[in-house]
Amino acid sequence: MTSADTEEKQPTVLEQMGGVSGMLYSSLPVLVFVIVNFATKNLMAAIISSLAAAVVIGAVLAVRKGTIQPAISAVFGVGVAAFIAYKTGEAKGFFLFGIWQSVVYGSAFLLSIIVRRPLAGVIWTFLNGRDRSWREDKATVRDYDIATFVWALVFFARFVVQRWLYDEDQVGWLAVARLAMGYPLMAIALLATVWAVRRADKRLKAAEEAAAKAAAEAETEQVLARTADDLLTPDMDELQRVVDEDAKQKARDRSRD
Repeated sequence: MTSADTEEKQPTVLEQMGGVSGMLYSSLPVLVFVIVNFATKNLMAAIISSLAAAVVIGAVLAVRKGTIQPAISAVFGVGVAAFIAYKTGEAKGFFLFGIWQSVVYGSAFLLSIIVRRPLAGVIWTFLNGRDRSWREDKATVRDYDIATFVWALVFFARFVVQRWLYDEDQVGWLAVARLAMGYPLMAIALLATVWAVRRADKRLKAAEEAAAKAAAEAETEQVLARTADDLLTPDMDELQRVVDEDAKQKARDRSRD
């Protein structure tokens, strides 16, 4: 497969985020929760409404993709958030899971840089079925470090802003921050990842071509060396035959004399 084919098959940023429909689907339960809570001032009604929205979205995704995995994923996050809101008895509790989730993810991305296993590269390699040869190239690891650091910044920025709004009991603004700091910031991080991937692919392709060229040149040198050796090294059997023929001829000449 050529590099051009690989680049053509790489998903776009929008595709990585699930497309426009994926963005809308993931936003609806949050919007439903905030709207119902604001309109009814009833936390339980808001929780039930957001869960119902998540179940409907999960069912739609399951039908479209032919598997229940998207449905489970769609309901899980909303279910955990709704449970926390129910246990705390406060609407802002709906956002607490996402707030601390940002800390965990940001810390994981930052730690991966420290241990020289940048998650931007590891995750991209896993999702796209690539080999891990990039880990042997320091420049490529550095590029993935940069992309991974961008991801870490995104998650920590989410935590700082949303935690402050949580402490200020700003439920409406929490929803705004949740949506505004979701896919838009993810798009920036994904762009950084695509930048690193393209640089890595270009660099690794150049290295492969250089290695192939060096191997071809080495093979050519070996062929030339063998040819020169054949030309310069006498055939001992043929030489012995000539010597024997010469000795026989001299013996015949002496016998005639």
